[in-house]
Amino acid sequence: MPPLIGLTMARSADGLRDGISVAYLNALRQAGGIAVALPNGTTANVLTRLDGLILTGGGDFAPERYARPNRGTKDEAICPERDQTEIELIRAAQALHMPMLGICRGIQALAVALGGTLIQDISQEMAGSDIVHYQTKGRSSATHGIDVLRPSRLFDLAGSAEIRVNSLHHQAVEFVPEGFTVVATAEDGLIEAMEGPGRDFVMGVQWHPEDLAVAGDVVSQRIFATFVTQASMFKTDTRRG
Repeated sequence: MPPLIGLTMARSADGLRDGISVAYLNALRQAGGIAVALPNGTTANVLTRLDGLILTGGGDFAPERYARPNRGTKDEAICPERDQTEIELIRAAQALHMPMLGICRGIQALAVALGGTLIQDISQEMAGSDIVHYQTKGRSSATHGIDVLRPSRLFDLAGSAEIRVNSLHHQAVEFVPEGFTVVATAEDGLIEAMEGPGRDFVMGVQWHPEDLAVAGDVVSQRIFATFVTQASMFKTDTRRG
């Protein structure tokens, strides 16, 4: 049986619905995984039935979650229940050595849950940047390059020191958690990807590979395929709790 992958969900602006972009489901299906939706409020006990965890994109994290005053976080974009749900899931998944992939808000969730901090508004805190980090082109369009560092899993997947990505965010990781390594940056220095320590597969990317993967981008497809392979291996890993 293909691995079961839990995906966190975004809360609608009116607070009445949790949902997932179809692009995540299509990219995961293309890679051979089975998606399991995790509504906000889901407890970490669900992880005992899963083989991997994807932290999806969405709104802002409350700055008090990483002990900072508000410096540009959009209050209307905060969902306290989602913040708490993802923090609990991430910490529990880490304890289980479960593969995790954080996408856009997801890389920020990994950072916050495990001790990192965030840039709350790129336009304020990196006002001199020439890169448009919230693009106006379609989500499947790659609009700027990033530098991929080695040694890293991402470099192995990309096969290149530079790839092009899409960009749809106004927040980003400021400081990565202890033990994590920055493995890609934009030309303005913004953190675009990080990886966790040891042999566990924990990767966070600031762009949206799900939209690029379904449009045929090979590197994005490899990210999902490798994650699903790692989840398949986890199914029989003797370390899982």
